[in-house]
Amino acid sequence: MQVTLQRSRSAGYMTNWAARLFARAIDRRLKPLGISSGQLPVFFALGGGAALSQKALAELAAIEQPTMAATLSRMERDGLIEKSPDPDDRRSSLISLTPVALEKAQEVREVIASVNAAALSALSPGEQEAYLGSLAKITAALDSLED
Repeated sequence: MQVTLQRSRSAGYMTNWAARLFARAIDRRLKPLGISSGQLPVFFALGGGAALSQKALAELAAIEQPTMAATLSRMERDGLIEKSPDPDDRRSSLISLTPVALEKAQEVREVIASVNAAALSALSPGEQEAYLGSLAKITAALDSLED
């Protein structure tokens, strides 16, 4: 018996495809700001003015250390983050957004909100709540597989 795979019936494929489309739409709108969707976890974590270690950022964003290091290196090069000595650990630095990046953070929030609104506009308010609730349950189920 041959099993036929249907992309439209695969939760994993459709979720991955939606994520790629979200990233593309967000990247197009962030490009004029000199920011990419790959930097968003850092903006989410530090956008309120927080200062965190690279390790804490990687854990919070669920990103591998080498990927976070490369992201932070690019962001530092572009003047989006700055490092300061960690007063509690001389071997570590605290990372924060620069004043320029903090100014851009509001525009970043607006870009994300507009792309989310465009995507969710295909659903009724009730469907939007159900969709977001379902995604929360799915991510929790998948996260439990990590243990």
